[in-house]
Amino acid sequence: CLYRYRQNEIFRTYIKFAFFAKNYSMTQDIVEGIKAFKKDKNAVLLDVRTFEEYENQHINGSINIPIQTLGQIRLKVKNLSTPLYVYCQSGVRSRAALKQLTEMGYSNVKDIGGINGLNSIKYN
Repeated sequence: CLYRYRQNEIFRTYIKFAFFAKNYSMTQDIVEGIKAFKKDKNAVLLDVRTFEEYENQHINGSINIPIQTLGQIRLKVKNLSTPLYVYCQSGVRSRAALKQLTEMGYSNVKDIGGINGLNSIKYN
């Protein structure tokens, strides 16, 4: 019951952001975010899209934890001050993930937006 409630809560948050967000695909921010990630050896590049989306295309060096299972990040990132660079497809889910990760106690989270439009830029 609690698991299903949490899934519904995540879905409602996602829908709320999707409905109210502007076109949040910010290629400039993701490019800068990738540069910052690559400079910081302790940082984690986190893709919060589905497994299928990740398999289809992702940024090299990223790990995939879908937003629906974001609580599993504690298994991979134990230090709450680890720099986390979060991205998704358009920026909507990464914004929601930023909020969730901050509520979970992570103190160094950056939403770098979505990878839409990144195909023309060679960053992998």
